Formats: sequence, C-alpha cells, structure tokens
Amino acid sequence: MRKTMRLLEQTFNHRHGYPYVFLNNAPFTDHFKTHIQAMTKAKVHFGLIPREQWSYPSFINQTQAAINREDMKARKVAYGGSESYRHMCRYESGFFFRHELVQQFDYYWRVEPGVSFSCDLDFDPFLVMKTKELKYGFTIALPEYVSTIPTLWDNVKRFKEQHPEHIAKKNSLNWISYDHGDTYNNCHFWSNFEIADLSFFRSKAYLDFFEMLDKTGGFFYERWGDAPIHSIAAALMLERKEIHFFNEIGYRHGMYEHCPESPALQLKCSCDPADNSAISYLFCQVE
Repeated sequence: MRKTMRLLEQTFNHRHGYPYVFLNNAPFTDHFKTHIQAMTKAKVHFGLIPREQWSYPSFINQTQAAINREDMKARKVAYGGSESYRHMCRYESGFFFRHELVQQFDYYWRVEPGVSFSCDLDFDPFLVMKTKELKYGFTIALPEYVSTIPTLWDNVKRFKEQHPEHIAKKNSLNWISYDHGDTYNNCHFWSNFEIADLSFFRSKAYLDFFEMLDKTGGFFYERWGDAPIHSIAAALMLERKEIHFFNEIGYRHGMYEHCPESPALQLKCSCDPADNSAISYLFCQVE
C-alpha cells in the first residue's frame, strides 16, 4: 500500500492533499498507521467495518455456502474457495459508502494495494466529475468470469421488471448486452479503479438494487464481484453522459494496464503504450 500511495502522491495528490480513508474488518495496528501516515502530508482516517457488514446475513445457509465454495475451488474458479473475498465483494457492493468516515465526502477514488499510477496529472479528476456532472469514472473495462455470476443477470432482469422507475432513459444497456437485455455480455468496469459520485451509491435506485440482489444470496452461494454489480447499476441507472473514461490516467493492476497512447499525454507518462492491455476500454465498447 505504501508503494501505491507514494506513486499516487507523486503523480497527483501532493498538489491537492485529499484525505485517505482506510477501512478494515479488524483494527489496524499502530505500525500500519504510522507507516501509512508517513507516505502523505494529507489527513488519513482509519476505520473499523461494523461486524454485521462483514459477516453472514441471517438468510444465508452457511453449510450450503461452504459446499458451493468447495465446488468452485475444485473447478478452479478465481477466488472460488475464498470466504473473505466474498465478504469483501459484498461490502464493496453495498456498504462502504455508508461508513461514518465516508459519509463526510461527496466523491471517492478507490485505491487498492499494489496498483500503480504512471502519468502526472495536471488536472483534478474530482473537479472534472463535479463540473461535468459525472457520476462514475473508470480506466479499464473487461469481461467478468462467467462461472462467478451464473444467475446474476436473471436477477437483474427481475429488478428491471419490478423497478422500471430506476432505469435511466438514455442508459448504457447496449454496452452490457448485445441483445437488448436478454443476456449479459459480461462486460464490466474494473472496479479496483473507480472515481465516483457517492450520491449514486447512496441513491434509492442503487440501494434497492443492492438489497434485492443481496437477498438472493448470490454473493455467497456464487461469487458475485462488486465490479459487475457497480457496472450493471451504472449502465442501467445512469445516463450515458454521466459515465466517463479517464484516458489520461495511467493505471496498472496485476497483468492489466491502461497507458494513454496519445503523443501529448505520453510526455506526462512513464508507461509504454505497447504494454497496454489487449483487454481495455475498447474491448467492451459497442456503437
């Protein structure tokens, strides 16, 4: 996390001093707090996630959930056997924006350990979001693992039928479905990077969406990730003009990277466009 923070401070935040919020399901150690705070002159908040938000809800059959995890592990599904990963995905899908330390903010930039930033930003993404009235920003989009979400789209279609009032008129349904909503094409914004207006997640539309999906048990019986949850919600509930591709932000997570290709932007970057992921924003783009 310290390496990631050092890069984010060098390329952007040393000019702005935006605060950081760290949340965990166990108390942070003094050692962690001291060394994280040393990476920035900005304020750093450390918070504890309420137990009820990082545990099994009463309607989950934990025996069945464990059987399903073992089955997915045997089939070598990514994180298929992980219990903690499921709690994380559910938390990121439905709770992080409700935390008391996050309530004070209007926008957030998700930053995960091990990611890197390679372009000097001479603009403020938060101001871009505010002045252009954007709700959701991303850098990389790619297909989700089909084996992790076998029943997700059926439940999305049920939500659409039950809550037509939550579906935006000029939505991006054609970005996530090639047949006008009959099936899901598995495209999603890679949510380990996202810059978003928190009012979107706090809206009645999104909360209704999360609560309906949560009650199906899909986070535990399958392995629904927060990325398809966020992406499908944004595609259906936001106007197309409210979703923004931050091409200027050089970003890498694991094997996937977004590196701006324009010669002008390259003068501000240390990444190589030749290393750009074949699976990128354009991979899931439709007319």
